Amino acid sequence: MKLIPTDIKDVVIIEPDVFSDTRGYFFESFSQRRFEALLGRSIDFVQNNESRSKEGVIRGLHYQRAPHAQSKLVRVTQGAVLDVAVDIRLSSPTYGKYVAVELSDDNHRQLFIPRGFAHGFAVLRGDAVVQYKCDDYYAPDCEGTILWNDPLLAIDWQIEPTKAVVSQRDNEGKRFDPSEKIFDYNTDYYA
Repeated sequence: MKLIPTDIKDVVIIEPDVFSDTRGYFFESFSQRRFEALLGRSIDFVQNNESRSKEGVIRGLHYQRAPHAQSKLVRVTQGAVLDVAVDIRLSSPTYGKYVAVELSDDNHRQLFIPRGFAHGFAVLRGDAVVQYKCDDYYAPDCEGTILWNDPLLAIDWQIEPTKAVVSQRDNEGKRFDPSEKIFDYNTDYYA
């Protein structure tokens, strides 16, 4: 298992060691000890989620505010998605920037997204099954949604916007406000 940095500090790709032969493949998808050693800190995942979405679906951009902010470890067990993490930590050097990584059943990669980020994904191929671990429980009173196609963020979802399948909730997300403090990079620990 190896850690691959991205353009945003603390958002990292986890790439497993895959052992293949004529029978198929095997890999360790998660080991608490190895994950924490790679990350350099402890983390306790308390909830696993799974979604299935058709090609062309865009979900997000979702986050949870304190006291129930969530770090996520995202993987795809079927299909392919473009997984997106947007830095919403006010005062961060990468505030308002995003990372987009393809996760698929072929590359077996996972994306670790710390607290202080909005998360979403676009299904690029087939029906996609996305699984993710969270380090806090779902709390509807703390959730927020940023508009997936906000022009200020200018995310390239790799799907034609007019053909995207998006929920009403996600189409009604709020616009990204560069002055809004949801998380603060200097005073809150969200790494």
